[in-house]
Amino acid sequence: MSVTDKLASRIPVLADRVERKDVVAVVRLHGVITPSPSPLARGAINLGAVESALTRAFGHERLKAVALLVNSPGGAPTQSGLVAERIRQLADEKKVPVLAFCEDVAASGGYWLACAADEIYAHRTSMVGSIGVISGGFGFTGLLERFGIERRLHTAGANKSRLDPFSPEKPEDVEWLKKMHTQLHELFVNWVKERRGNRLADSDDLFTGDVWLGAKAVELGLVDGLGSLRQIITERYPDAEISVAEPKKPLLARLGLGAPAAASAVLDAVTQKAAWSRFGL
Repeated sequence: MSVTDKLASRIPVLADRVERKDVVAVVRLHGVITPSPSPLARGAINLGAVESALTRAFGHERLKAVALLVNSPGGAPTQSGLVAERIRQLADEKKVPVLAFCEDVAASGGYWLACAADEIYAHRTSMVGSIGVISGGFGFTGLLERFGIERRLHTAGANKSRLDPFSPEKPEDVEWLKKMHTQLHELFVNWVKERRGNRLADSDDLFTGDVWLGAKAVELGLVDGLGSLRQIITERYPDAEISVAEPKKPLLARLGLGAPAAASAVLDAVTQKAAWSRFGL
């Protein structure tokens, strides 16, 4: 062996001295669940918005678990289902446990997302549940009459204009909407039962759309215990490193461009504020 080789063999390799820690990846699911992007700082949750973060989270080489930080008053049922199903698909592929942590609110679609986890934890002040379906709108028929505005609506199909806000409400349309709500509610209930199983308490209150604070949610079996992400992860995986997986932002968003039109932004802001205000936030 040459002198050079001898010297080289005594130089420690940096990669060998760096301890590669296990990882618990964190994904933030914060905001109203909607297919549309949001102009608000609280953001919006939909499959397109969180896909990159989920992919990054489940892509770590030394992944021990994925933690979901859920803070959502709910929203669109389809997006709730799509995001939850994507989480389960990745969890099954990687064979890693998923833990959900409810923050201020994990209600309605927010709780649907939390149920994608194998275990759910909440803070004692978290609002959890709201397993139900809601929709709302306005009727403007009196307003049109007051200002002498004539509504002109032309359709092909007897039911195409159901629940048009500028037309008088019809009992048969309301009955149709209630049936839709019932079907969606059944899907929600079935999802919760599938994911929570025999951990659910035998209570008539579970699926009424009510909301409970953390301790009561534990009693009802909606969550597995009280605790924060740092507390539970440190106890469960003391040697693991916590890594937050952030979603990729579109190029225009990174440049501060591409904001929605003013009228649309205001409407979205009002709609999302109304969703949060149901829980006093």
